[in-house]
Amino acid sequence: MVMRMSESSALATDRRRWLTLVVVGLAQLMVVLDATVVNIALPSAQADLGFSDGQRQWIVTAYSLAFGSLLLLGGRLSDLMGRKRTFVIGLIGFAVASALGGAAPSFELLVAARALQGVFGALLAPTALAVLTTTFTIPKERARAFGVFGAIAGAGGAVGLLLGGVLTEAFDWRWNLYINVAIAAVALVGAFVFVPSIARTGPRPKLDIPGTLLVSAGLFALVYGFSHAETDGWGAPLTWGMLAGSVVFLAAFVLWQTRAGHPLLPLHIVRDRNRGAAYLSVMIAGAGMFGIFLFVTYYLQLTLGYSPIQTGLAFLPMIAMLVLAAQLGTNIFVPRFGPKILVPIGMTIAASGMVLLTFLDATSSYAAHVMPPLMMIGFAMGTIMPASMQTATLGVDREFAGVASAMVNTSQQVGGSVGTALLNTLAATAATDYLLEHGRDAVGDAMIASYAAAYWWGGGFFALGAIVSALLFRRRNQGLSLSREIEAEDAAEPALSH
Repeated sequence: MVMRMSESSALATDRRRWLTLVVVGLAQLMVVLDATVVNIALPSAQADLGFSDGQRQWIVTAYSLAFGSLLLLGGRLSDLMGRKRTFVIGLIGFAVASALGGAAPSFELLVAARALQGVFGALLAPTALAVLTTTFTIPKERARAFGVFGAIAGAGGAVGLLLGGVLTEAFDWRWNLYINVAIAAVALVGAFVFVPSIARTGPRPKLDIPGTLLVSAGLFALVYGFSHAETDGWGAPLTWGMLAGSVVFLAAFVLWQTRAGHPLLPLHIVRDRNRGAAYLSVMIAGAGMFGIFLFVTYYLQLTLGYSPIQTGLAFLPMIAMLVLAAQLGTNIFVPRFGPKILVPIGMTIAASGMVLLTFLDATSSYAAHVMPPLMMIGFAMGTIMPASMQTATLGVDREFAGVASAMVNTSQQVGGSVGTALLNTLAATAATDYLLEHGRDAVGDAMIASYAAAYWWGGGFFALGAIVSALLFRRRNQGLSLSREIEAEDAAEPALSH
């Protein structure tokens, strides 16, 4: 009788963990897709609210600036305030900001709402990953959970394009923001029921205020600098001023972390060779991914004449391959081969897919020419992201799980910002050079030449990622080390997870 009760209790606990994954996955999907779902709605929002082309970028930039600059603070707050409490606050705040944006009667209020979304997204994203990190400690279960989470992180942008097209065409651009309210409501109910609230044992550490101010200012200047380069060019004084300022602030932050009594980001977290390699892999993959979503979207809509819904549907095979690779990788290949083999293979496949995209022209067909490279890149991202994310949070003290998770999101956000600015600039330069060489009548061909330039450089990012990850990841089986490190961690310290 006692055995049956024990088995029943274990089964309930096991089911609760997987339902926690569903809740966390919903929150992650909401944050990731919001980076692209609004892009499809921009033309409709512009026509409705009457803002200029120059103002339009701020609807995207306001979100990325707030999100990118506050991620490390959000991750540390989840360590200090408790995972469940921070998760709930993030969900409620994101839903409220989304509702305000959907109902915005003016451009200014829409931008303010997008910035507020970024603030609460910075609280929510690292907390979601930290909840996952501290909930799944059994190696095999951890691998499966990170496979799902990594697939959501990689596919969220493509899902946003599809969802944005459907909502804009079927309803109204405002529903691209209202949809978050519905997702957050479901996740909020799940959070109250399934996300555990574990009491802290031991003293509560203090927030590193100087470190928070330095890193937030540094990340803000970095994201703003690259965003400004995208619109005003690399020669603009504000571009270089912001990028130089970011270097100063971030260098001061690193110096302060060596002296702070309660550092925001203990440097041993990023100095670990495997974790450092994982953060760099996520950053490089994020930079390369924008070459896919941004320029393939332009190509499908402007060159092949696809509607927003058709464009979103065109990315479905990519999502399917991403999910397949994420499950195969985390359940079979990562435990057997480790990230040192798996991540470089993924990077190489992605680089090859990008090279295939350079052959697209005005006569290319979707099934023969567009879908195969998209499927390759999807499989590659499903190989890279879960393995990198799992490694990036492996072996971190539980009290720093939030800020270690925030470094994953920060890496992806910085990579995306850098990639967008660089690829846009390189594509624009390629288009200008083509027009100078072939005349002003060759606008269509110039656009295709600009896309090809972006794909080549995106492929270069992934090729660099293959080399870096092959050199930096340690020569050992990550699956075996995973078990040992987690067991040692569980034995050495009390449960400080929140």
